[in-house]
Amino acid sequence: MGKRLVSQARGRGGPRYRSPSHRFRGKPEHRPYDENEKIGMVFGTIKDLVHCPGHSAPLAAVEYETGERGYILAAEGLRVNQKIASGINAPIEIGNTLPLKSIPVGTDVYNIESAPGDQGKFVRTSGGVARVVGKIKDKIVLKLSSKKSRMFNPECRATIGIIAGSGRLEKPLLKAGKKYYAKKAKNKLFPVTSAGAMNATDHPFGSGRGGPTYGGKASSNAPRNAPAGRNVGLIRARRTGRKK
Repeated sequence: MGKRLVSQARGRGGPRYRSPSHRFRGKPEHRPYDENEKIGMVFGTIKDLVHCPGHSAPLAAVEYETGERGYILAAEGLRVNQKIASGINAPIEIGNTLPLKSIPVGTDVYNIESAPGDQGKFVRTSGGVARVVGKIKDKIVLKLSSKKSRMFNPECRATIGIIAGSGRLEKPLLKAGKKYYAKKAKNKLFPVTSAGAMNATDHPFGSGRGGPTYGGKASSNAPRNAPAGRNVGLIRARRTGRKK
């Protein structure tokens, strides 16, 4: 009997691995995609720029003219008391949200919906940006932050601009304590011990025998249909054995 592996403990869902969402300000998302946006636009005012421990980018608290309140991911250049708009007729300005079919080619966007009305799924981290690079018959082509191109439904919405906080990774952490508290804010496991450095009773790769990386385990290939707690090692290796 060994101890439960990290991947197994995480799957159990205990408080050590559970997101502390009760400390988060809220979920940044677009307005509901209603008739007001489909035929016109809805104006809103930026009431405050806030920090949320659950997000790498600052959030902007918005109050819409309809009385709704919510949060959006703040764009670079957004300021308090600035007016923003959301809808098909909104102007092409930083902070405004429009359907992709209404956004010109070459415009920088973020918080892109994967399906119309899902509040935004793509490009949501600090400094993230995508660009509209083409329009075909019934699809809009965007170049994402990963440099990959992806096609979207023309009715999917996106916000104009670049997400704020792009310099977040430029300053090094320098100390392990700094990284500890950064991870603790989101309840991420830190520090992480490599499997090969563990004892044999703690991990299949432990003990130090059989090589520095994978320890004393005879094979480092997990079974193809293994459950999540057993998926340790080379997951679905392309080939095994010596080359002929």
